Amino acid sequence: MNKLIFALLIFVPSLAIAQGSRGGEKMEARKVAWLTTKLDLSAEDAKIFWPIYNDYVREQSILRKERFQKMISFRKLKEIEDLDDEEIQTLILNDFNFRQRDLNIERKYYNKFKSSLPIKTVGKFYRAQEAFKKEILQQYRAAMPSQPAN
Repeated sequence: MNKLIFALLIFVPSLAIAQGSRGGEKMEARKVAWLTTKLDLSAEDAKIFWPIYNDYVREQSILRKERFQKMISFRKLKEIEDLDDEEIQTLILNDFNFRQRDLNIERKYYNKFKSSLPIKTVGKFYRAQEAFKKEILQQYRAAMPSQPAN
């Protein structure tokens, strides 16, 4: 329990900067609690992990906001059939660019985690992130009304 409180005290102030919506803040707070439980960091490792994690989340948030803005403008575009080949190619390449930038952030922070923490802790972090995504997806699916069979 002390580790959870410690993590939240370190993490929540920077979360307010990185996240714009209340829903995003609540989800990220849930993720922090999840990671705190799953990683079971020592006090020393927590002092190293959480600042790196905060920077990681902040960079991802900036990229996602930028991508979201591009998607809004993409949705406002006319039909694909009305675009010329160069415009279509630009849209596709922009998407590749965002995905590459996201991968670059992942690699950057993997290297930061790996150089600062035991590799087993880094492995637990990536496993815990995937488990969290799976848990949220399962909760989302359970909350969705069932679709009638066609």
